[in-house]
Amino acid sequence: MKLRLLLTSLWVLCLISFAQAQKKTNAIQINRIEPEFWWIGMKNPNLQILIHGDKIADCEVNLVGKKIGKNKYEDANGITILGIEKVENSNYLFINLSLTNAVAGTYHLAFKRGKETIYKEYVLKPRKKKGEDFRGFSQADAVYLIMPDRFANGNTKNDNVAGMLQNLQRNEPFGRHGGDLAGIEKNLDYIKNLGFTAVWINPFTENNQPKESYHGYAITDYYKTDARYGTNQEFMNLTEKAHKLDLKIIVDMVFGHCGDQHWFIKDLPERSWIHQFPEFTRSNYRLSTPYDINASEFDKIKMTQGWFDNHMPDLDHRNPRLAVYAIQNAIWWIENFEIDGIRTDTHPYPHKEFMARMCKEIFEEYPNFNIVGEVWDRRPSISAYWQKNALNRDGYNSYLPGITDFPIHFNLIDAIHEDDNDWDWGMAKVYYTLVQDGLYSDASQNMLFLDNHDVSRMATTFNKDVRKQKMALNMLATLRGYPQFFYGAEILLDGSADNHGKLRCDFPGGWESDTINGFTGKGLSTAQIEFQNYTKKLFNWRKTAKAMHNGKFMHFVPENSVYVYFRYSNEQTVMVINNNHKSEERKLDTKRFAERMKGFTKAFNPLTGETITDLSKITIPSKTSLILELK
Repeated sequence: MKLRLLLTSLWVLCLISFAQAQKKTNAIQINRIEPEFWWIGMKNPNLQILIHGDKIADCEVNLVGKKIGKNKYEDANGITILGIEKVENSNYLFINLSLTNAVAGTYHLAFKRGKETIYKEYVLKPRKKKGEDFRGFSQADAVYLIMPDRFANGNTKNDNVAGMLQNLQRNEPFGRHGGDLAGIEKNLDYIKNLGFTAVWINPFTENNQPKESYHGYAITDYYKTDARYGTNQEFMNLTEKAHKLDLKIIVDMVFGHCGDQHWFIKDLPERSWIHQFPEFTRSNYRLSTPYDINASEFDKIKMTQGWFDNHMPDLDHRNPRLAVYAIQNAIWWIENFEIDGIRTDTHPYPHKEFMARMCKEIFEEYPNFNIVGEVWDRRPSISAYWQKNALNRDGYNSYLPGITDFPIHFNLIDAIHEDDNDWDWGMAKVYYTLVQDGLYSDASQNMLFLDNHDVSRMATTFNKDVRKQKMALNMLATLRGYPQFFYGAEILLDGSADNHGKLRCDFPGGWESDTINGFTGKGLSTAQIEFQNYTKKLFNWRKTAKAMHNGKFMHFVPENSVYVYFRYSNEQTVMVINNNHKSEERKLDTKRFAERMKGFTKAFNPLTGETITDLSKITIPSKTSLILELK
């Protein structure tokens, strides 16, 4: 009898425990609310809020105001719920609000399932400033590009972070080396003193991937700074200090793909959030196909919908909820951190209609902002297609102000390597590339570069020939458009695109244990110090050279290995003479340049301090670019 009572009691206890566990399992759980807060007074008053939680679609959802007592909340006056969307995955809800009449304050999202109701705070903030007051970067700027993992380690406490799939491996070329946002902030003065006015930072949002996560292009959380780089607050600190130094911050954003460890990839809201194939299908990387009126659908689909890599799912922004999610995320970074610009990675790879919409909506909110898109093609005819207001036969308008000028990049490097024949080789390649500027709506909006995180470093490209590097650098600083400079080029760091680990090397001095310090000059060779000083003199001059900021561009047909162009405005005229012959100096008769030189009697070389008093004939050494301010 006692045994029977005992068994019965145990059975009842089991039933109670099971019921409690079941109740706990069925409890409302919220994993994500994105964006986590927003602003009133935006030109677009509509807001989409993504909710992720276990079977959250089973809940009734309401919006209420601030809490005024136990389970008592004010009404959310001024906010209209336009609709609540359920999708094929019941772990998601999309709440669409109109904030037209909303006031700033703390609100609450109420989730009710059965007898249970939970409340989650949602803050609507007042804007710090108007959208028109956000500045962008321009032709007046010179941009210093940084890969954060490889620049400087300002906080060793975040080198290894619990929960991250890859931690410090500084001896591994493709491992995490420990650079972070604190390291960048610590060295902003160095960047400013070099003469640069803007800093482009490769992606620093979370990349919690099991390997090769250092580069930042396989994002796993679009709203969070990677913990190994710091926190969102540390990025806020970085932008605030940069602005105090009058440095602009350009953020690298990736719209086309994310990492396969992204939380929403592990639990897709809808199959249509990514491009799906029966088996892994890689992009053909032919960014000409969206432009090509003769392209096959097969090739266009493979380009736009094929995955960039097998660990980078390709996002499909034809899905309306994903499109809004991505655009709101970009606006969130602009508004919250007051950044000054965006560089869009692999700009032609996502669906072009979405990319145009994204740019258009950002500029409607921030008309003085700027975006530059990566367009990796050496033909101006294809590159120009992606710039806003281009005369495209299909009527496409990208709303993208500028592109990364790969045509200048490739042809300038080729030109300096080659002997001139004035028709097809050498400086003729630069000349004919610039002849095609009429294909762009505004070529001055293009970003010029000699190297970056994807192409070989300048020292490697020019076989460590400092003459060639100085020549290329002078042209980078004075051609139309604005220059981008890769960290470490000023101290002749080398590295080939064939080995990304070496290409994306550590900046010496960024780690306390470094015996060489590029920031202070300790341990640098004479050649490195000399080139660093040359870079500093050139870009500090450019910072004050008004003709580089708003001047027009005129060039003359190359003759006898010499290519001459002018940058000129009402305030200043600069003449740039490039002698590309490998060994012979040239004595340049300047009569043919009279239309730009008329009225000037002397010239000043800002890099040497020399004044030329006879402008009729100018002598220029071989493989030299001469910058002259006409007086």
